[in-house]
Amino acid sequence: MKKYITKIVVVAILITTIISCKVSKDIETPKDAFPENFRNASVSKDTTSIADLEWKNFFTEQDIIQLIDSAVTRNNDLQIAAKNIEIAQYRFTQSKWNNVPQVNAFANASINRPSENSFNGMNLNQALGKQHVEDYSVGVSLAWEADIWGKIKNLKKGAFANYLQSEEVKKALQTTIVANVSKGYYNLLMLDAQLEIAKQNVKLNDSTTKIIKLKYDAGQVTSLAIQQSEAQKLSAAQLVPLLEQNIAIQENALSVLTGSFPNAKKRNLLLTSIEVKNNAAIGVPSSLVSRRPDVKSAELALKVANANVGITKADLYPALRITAQGGLNSFETSSWFNIPASLFGTALGGLTQPLLNNKKVKTEYNIAKVQREKAVLNFRQTVLVAVSEVADAMVKIEKLQQQETFLQERVKTLLQAIKNSNLLFKNGMAEYLEVLTAQSNLLQSELELANLKREQLSANTELYRALGGGWR
Repeated sequence: MKKYITKIVVVAILITTIISCKVSKDIETPKDAFPENFRNASVSKDTTSIADLEWKNFFTEQDIIQLIDSAVTRNNDLQIAAKNIEIAQYRFTQSKWNNVPQVNAFANASINRPSENSFNGMNLNQALGKQHVEDYSVGVSLAWEADIWGKIKNLKKGAFANYLQSEEVKKALQTTIVANVSKGYYNLLMLDAQLEIAKQNVKLNDSTTKIIKLKYDAGQVTSLAIQQSEAQKLSAAQLVPLLEQNIAIQENALSVLTGSFPNAKKRNLLLTSIEVKNNAAIGVPSSLVSRRPDVKSAELALKVANANVGITKADLYPALRITAQGGLNSFETSSWFNIPASLFGTALGGLTQPLLNNKKVKTEYNIAKVQREKAVLNFRQTVLVAVSEVADAMVKIEKLQQQETFLQERVKTLLQAIKNSNLLFKNGMAEYLEVLTAQSNLLQSELELANLKREQLSANTELYRALGGGWR
């Protein structure tokens, strides 16, 4: 028995060696998917990028580092992604065993009682003097398919690419979480700054209202002046609970990101104390494939599609399968384990070629080819979006800096206008509306300046994320 199985296996190996070939050609990642450089970026061959920095080195504020560290450790979505990686790893490990023969142990017992008037029943009674026959078997069965056309190899290759994809999905999720935590913290600092601005403006309006009341008592203004002044003070006061509400909501959002129940978040910094970084190192667009997880994932998706084409193409060709089984068999339990008399064995090797279901198999192959074409288009689109996001972040950083210059000058001018209008109003050389208008303009400008600073910090973070930073 062993000799026959050995012969079949040797023949299968010879056939595999002789006719083994790659039945499908893989499509490579399109090289023309990347531009030579990012829009408005100086032409450079320097591939270094801020995305190469670990997030602990990119962010220098200790409060942000602690929040991000908590998010990376405790965020539930990241933990789910880690479990998906674990599942993909199990599947990849299992795919390595596709070349190993399937071996199963079996033990069977059966009883058969044919009709006494049947041919089998009459012969059984004459031969054994029984009305029934028993059968007992125990042994091992083996099944193996030769990987002639690379089907099993492609199954392994596809499983490995899926495993790598699951890692890239986790990386992409982490880059988003890191960016959202930092932007949420900057938003919190902006709200703190705006809250302080609103409170200071309430005090300023309160002081102005007192002066107007004194002028009213002196008969220099009407009651309308008092009403308008108080209305403006109430408008500024209304901002206080609104901003406090937004602060609480932002703290709750950060709590969710960091995997904790809603609570207050400590801030040891002021918005004005954080310096906006000048991130000049962006690298070249082609480096996004190694740094940005979603681009890498799209590249791996193409590898999965290539593997599926190879698998479905192999199904169109004959498959060489070998089956064998052997063990002990007897119709009496007393002689079941009588060796070698109870030994039995069978072996079978053959080629199978799909005929009637060939159309179905070919359809699956055609679908796999179309899916591969989709994977190429998806890769191009992912690169397009990635490059566009980098360009958007770069232009935001540049133009926000220009806006800040003008807005700071505007605030400086309005501060001087407040001083002048108050002085002129006290001396009867300006109307109360001029004072109220100057205060209102200052409030809006200071709120805008705080928001602009937050946008600058967020734009830097977005550039870091768009380049693929945050998962290291």
